[in-house]
Amino acid sequence: MTLDEPAVAALLDAVAWTPTGLVSCVAQQHDTGEVLMVAWMDRVAIRETLATGRVCYFSRSRNWLWRKGETSGQVQRLVELRLDCDGDALLALVDQAGAACHTGRRSCFYRAARDGVLAVIADPIADPAELYGRSEAAP
Repeated sequence: MTLDEPAVAALLDAVAWTPTGLVSCVAQQHDTGEVLMVAWMDRVAIRETLATGRVCYFSRSRNWLWRKGETSGQVQRLVELRLDCDGDALLALVDQAGAACHTGRRSCFYRAARDGVLAVIADPIADPAELYGRSEAAP
């Protein structure tokens, strides 16, 4: 998905940025509708994502760009980027390779309130230690 500069500028102008210059982004598998994760983007991350087709986020904890899959190999390829009606959230339709979650699960949404408890509804599909070279404890 490549956009010309006027289209990119129009998208960036339409975003209702947080005071810190970020916008939330939901990543969804383009062909199944599976919701994979939520992360943040800044202007640079959006521009890079649109220019390369590989999804790039902004890490608030590390205060720098985070290219999905750069450590784990679990890359997200952009199919389409959408902006919601209020301009305060993005939807990235992606083609996800492997696990989207740092816990090794396909989706970060692997817990559900069921029968009065918070139940784990999806098992890891990959070992976080193998993906990241360290153990990632699941909350």
